[in-house]
Amino acid sequence: MSAERQALGLRGERIAARWLRHHGWTLLAHRFRTGLRDIDLVVRQGGVVAFVEVKTRRGARFGPPAAAVGWRKRRELATGAAIWVARHGSPGLTYRFDGVGVSFFGTNVRIEYLVDAFGVEKPRL
Repeated sequence: MSAERQALGLRGERIAARWLRHHGWTLLAHRFRTGLRDIDLVVRQGGVVAFVEVKTRRGARFGPPAAAVGWRKRRELATGAAIWVARHGSPGLTYRFDGVGVSFFGTNVRIEYLVDAFGVEKPRL
């Protein structure tokens, strides 16, 4: 991946984290890594912990950002989330996978938030 694409992705993650905090979420982890896997953001609001995949795009040429999460990435998210829950989870919490699409249109930014986005089995404690 080019340095330019990495910088764009990191910028999108920062914007998504700021947007989530503005909407009442607490950031628990940014780029939680387990081996080659990573989860962009882990956030909590009340009794819900969300493992958030952030996809960032310039414009709409390739479709919505969230459509870029394929089955391999979903499997990696599920594995990474299970590790996070084993290390940091608490009984009574609900866990889910959310998505944030960040699209840049010139100087305008569009954010698309997808609740329970990926239809993968949720981790349990």
